[in-house]
Amino acid sequence: MSDYAHQLLHPKHWKPAKGYANGVLAQGRMIYLGGHVGWNGQQEFESDDFVAQTDQCLANIVEVLAEAGVGPEHLVRLTWYVTDKHEYLARLAEVGQAYRKHLGRNFPAMAMVQVVALVEDRAKVEIEATAVLPD
Repeated sequence: MSDYAHQLLHPKHWKPAKGYANGVLAQGRMIYLGGHVGWNGQQEFESDDFVAQTDQCLANIVEVLAEAGVGPEHLVRLTWYVTDKHEYLARLAEVGQAYRKHLGRNFPAMAMVQVVALVEDRAKVEIEATAVLPD
């Protein structure tokens, strides 16, 4: 186990995972975050731009994790819901910059799903997160 009570799982003969982990072995108390959208703490969208909303969404996740005394290095899983996978792919470099700004080089197990819509009409991305607080 690493200093953060989790270890990445990747079969040696598989092609390297870029920006995510295929699996994570974790030990400790679980922290489950609900789906976060790209609005601020007052539940107001400051932008309709996909990358700006992603940036805010990731900042929100880090802020909620801080309430448990942990940081982004404790994340073991992220599930992304996007309304337009083509926009995500076209702006991947910008999304990556926002990701590294808030989460660093921690790449937990991840899944991404394109959805028709999110509950908040202006939302373009929603991210659920799971972290582990080491014993």
